[in-house]
Amino acid sequence: MNKLLATLIAATFATSAFAQTAVPAPAAPATEAVVKAEAKAEKANSKAVVKEMKVDANADENVAEAAVKADKKKQKAHAKAHKAHAKAADKVAGADAEDKMKAEAKADKAVAGADAKAIKSSVKANEKLAKEQVEASADKAIAATKTEEVKAKGAADVKAAAAKK
Repeated sequence: MNKLLATLIAATFATSAFAQTAVPAPAAPATEAVVKAEAKAEKANSKAVVKEMKVDANADENVAEAAVKADKKKQKAHAKAHKAHAKAADKVAGADAEDKMKAEAKADKAVAGADAKAIKSSVKANEKLAKEQVEASADKAIAATKTEEVKAKGAADVKAAAAKK
């Protein structure tokens, strides 16, 4: 039992010795120029991030508005098509027995035209929505690139200030 206890205690000390990290050498004290450069870079970074967030929010809002408009256009087009279907069915129902076939043919033609118009309208609405989504994606990418540029320039300014010593 004593040997087991001694082994456990020794293992604990050994693992704690390995687990300790090396103390890093103290960094050179930051000069006033480095501190100013870091503060300026941090301020520029935060402004760039805020600007990027605004662009992202604006782009998302534009896409949402475009989606709503597209849905409204699609609903309006389909409502018109249904109205044309009902009108055609009424004309067929009100036709004489002799003119029934002619009325049905005319109604089928009107229904096909209404359906085609509704589909065209839906396609155009989807096209506008897709364009808006692409523009939003591009705006977001450009904003992210500008933010990265500001961060890189800030880091370079800090590095240059540190090199001046």
